[in-house]
Amino acid sequence: MRSARVALIWAALAAAIGVPIAAAAASPLLAWRDPLYILAGFAGIVALGAMLVQPLLIGGYLPGLSGRLGRRAHHWIGGTLVAAVVIHVGGLWITSPPDMIDALLFASPTPFSPWGVIAMWAIFAVALLAAFRRRLGPRKWRIAHLLLAIVIVAGSVVHGLLIEGTMETASKAALCMLVLAAAIKVMADLQGWRKRGSLRGQNIARQ
Repeated sequence: MRSARVALIWAALAAAIGVPIAAAAASPLLAWRDPLYILAGFAGIVALGAMLVQPLLIGGYLPGLSGRLGRRAHHWIGGTLVAAVVIHVGGLWITSPPDMIDALLFASPTPFSPWGVIAMWAIFAVALLAAFRRRLGPRKWRIAHLLLAIVIVAGSVVHGLLIEGTMETASKAALCMLVLAAAIKVMADLQGWRKRGSLRGQNIARQ
């Protein structure tokens, strides 16, 4: 039973990320796109998929990837997320510099652009803060990471939902909702764990 449950969890995760990628690969819109533009677009989908994996790792929900191994995987997936965003933005910059300049200056007429830019800067901010994590200390790092994670998830989900492109609508919406649900779940669980830990510490102190 346990092996079947493990296989089901991993199959569900693979489907949640793989189906939107496969659906986008089958889009007829790709026929009119440059290869670099296509690469940039798929890098964005990979980044969205990485955002689903990240909270699952930090919450210890993925079989075989809990504790120290899960945290290490979280760091590696975080690096993958940053790289995917760089490819996504860099590819779009090369193929359409005026549009990217407008987006970065929050002057773009497209409603999805500012959300993506905000999420991008929040992702870069987390990567930068991670390099100085020891100097910040656990508490400051945890608070900063949490706040930035909220911005990243909210911005990325809205950005993805507003874009009308190669991603198939239903699978894209499902992935976005899963990213949002996973983030909310792990934040709620972590808050509950901290409260239980605090109460346990108070009880021990009274004894």
